Amino acid sequence: MQPVFIPQPNTLIAIHASQAGFPVRRIYCVGRNYAAHAKEMGVDPAHEAPFFFSKPADAVVANGADIVYPPRTKNLHHEIELVVAIGKAGYNINPNTAEQYIYGYAVGNDLTRRDLQAKAKQLRQPWETSKAFDCSAPISKIFPATQVGHIRTGAIWLKVNNEIRQQADIGDLIWSIPKLIAELSCLFELKAGDLIFTGTPAGVAAVEPGDLIEGYVDGLEVLSNRIVIK
Repeated sequence: MQPVFIPQPNTLIAIHASQAGFPVRRIYCVGRNYAAHAKEMGVDPAHEAPFFFSKPADAVVANGADIVYPPRTKNLHHEIELVVAIGKAGYNINPNTAEQYIYGYAVGNDLTRRDLQAKAKQLRQPWETSKAFDCSAPISKIFPATQVGHIRTGAIWLKVNNEIRQQADIGDLIWSIPKLIAELSCLFELKAGDLIFTGTPAGVAAVEPGDLIEGYVDGLEVLSNRIVIK
């Protein structure tokens, strides 16, 4: 069948030291995967299983690009995260072999309309309007695991206007990356092109138009975006 209109092209993310791009299929995010962040959100993470939500592929914003401040919010928050890029299909993956499914790693920012999220929680409604809006998934280049190895520890931080807001170590994750992949693959068949935002440390806070947001994970690159008004 022929499409009735020209479809939008696949979202591509730049790959470090390559002319190729990584085509994004789905974006999965895990909530409250650092204990200190869970506590600042008012939750005791000790007995909580991982839970997931999604963003659309076209929410991706390239490194260095401006981010338009979204409508219907007065409380836009940054959330720096290590992102895992999946390179092959898998279902019911064993945690012991989960790293075999990883193509590479990137730095991501899970932008959140916190006021809309708080209202959704209060009313027991879905999170899409607070998490899956336009330009809500800034991401750096993807660094293939064949180049940087597998990231299990290392500093993660975020600055706003050169002031540190978030700072932790990837080793502080409650659910390790292999366990996250294994758990997620029991809910969905993972496929090449999937991204997993692995959770954010404590220190999330509001940003305003004009702010420069910079985030980093050891061994990758600085993710840098400025908030602007459309």
